[in-house]
Amino acid sequence: MNASHDATAPRSLLWFRQDLRLQDNPALHSALQRGAVIPVYIESFGEEGDWPPGAASRWWLHRSLQSLTAELQALGAPLILRRGAALQELRRLLQETGADAVFWNRRYEPAVLARDRSLKQALRAEGLIAESGNAALLVEPWDIRNQSGKPFQVFTPFMRQLLKQLAVPKAVPAPRTWPGVGRWPASLPLDALELLPKLGWYQGFEDSWQPGEAGAHRRLEAFVASALTGYSERRDRPDLPGTSRLSPHLHFGELSPRQIWRALPAAERAGGKYLAEVVWREFAHHLLYHFPHTADQPLREEFQRFEWREDPAGLRAWQRGATGIPLVDAGMRELWRTGWMHNRVRMVVASLLVKHLRLPWQSGSRWFWDTLVDADLANNTLGWQWTAGCGADASPWFRIFNPLSQAEKFDPEQHYRQRWLADVSAPSAPIVDLKETREAALAAYQRMRKA
Repeated sequence: MNASHDATAPRSLLWFRQDLRLQDNPALHSALQRGAVIPVYIESFGEEGDWPPGAASRWWLHRSLQSLTAELQALGAPLILRRGAALQELRRLLQETGADAVFWNRRYEPAVLARDRSLKQALRAEGLIAESGNAALLVEPWDIRNQSGKPFQVFTPFMRQLLKQLAVPKAVPAPRTWPGVGRWPASLPLDALELLPKLGWYQGFEDSWQPGEAGAHRRLEAFVASALTGYSERRDRPDLPGTSRLSPHLHFGELSPRQIWRALPAAERAGGKYLAEVVWREFAHHLLYHFPHTADQPLREEFQRFEWREDPAGLRAWQRGATGIPLVDAGMRELWRTGWMHNRVRMVVASLLVKHLRLPWQSGSRWFWDTLVDADLANNTLGWQWTAGCGADASPWFRIFNPLSQAEKFDPEQHYRQRWLADVSAPSAPIVDLKETREAALAAYQRMRKA
């Protein structure tokens, strides 16, 4: 089916970013209200500061763009792919198409936020319409403040305030037809974006994931139908299918938190355990927006004085899942093979790195950034600073996970460890003594406090 077009209708560019869906897409809805729409994706990783997408994220993005392209083609529209500076490519497309408006959905990473602000200002200064919408969050990070008018740094009151303010709009369905433009501008082939990493370790991802909007909705429906009821009891068990595994779909905007909220039963919407996980993601974005330096610096300034160790061999053993500590090694191998790790295990492997190995949390953050398909700057930052005790509402430094007792409690029959360590011929000796390194970590913390 070819999209019909009206040569006299206003034309708009729809700039896809991390909102790779057609349902419940505010920017798409706004663009369609005007007339003809030219959908475009621009690879402009050079404008994302120190945090361009990591290798696993690039694999997911490649597959998600494939899925979005197919959805648009079914409506008679191509996805126009470009590569380069975003403002420059948008200007070219505006000139090529005669469009006079650009619509997009907001992102919140510091470098991208700054780029988008200047880009919007530049387009408007040229007499063009430039509008952004909220497709990624329940509530904008600047719309929630504590009683003192300051950003929240504790989760529970943040969640309470968010639920108090929350007003989820009605869902906007995907378009059934696409108003075309007659002659579409030129597009690069997807492979020209060179998203897929040269190291083909990601082949195993194909068995674990279905990137794209359709895959996101299938996973949401399956979770609500089967795992949500026992979520509180099963969510900490890596040996059981108790989590939603929606995080990469949320990061790439194949699904929105508002769609999740609508899919949840009323009791869960009122503040259930799973909704709290969705709101934790909101808390992460709230913090990154108000404290943008925390992507690589601790929120609690005293941790700038902490005595981190240098141990390249220890870091490498941790990355490879070769620490000799079964639950940690199983988690790191799950990460390498699937691009994902169960959240309970993430906390355990992170605790081993920053407390037993006493390596900087930034080293772990960077590894996760490159290897997780759900690598999200806000979530990643909050998670690592929580474990390291240096962030908002953080776990106290003296809370040091014992990976052996954690394994006994949350993988009691060893199914998780056996699955991911099945190809390990003989277990290696642990690279650290858990008792000695725990005591050393506590001593280092006390020295920091006295400094």
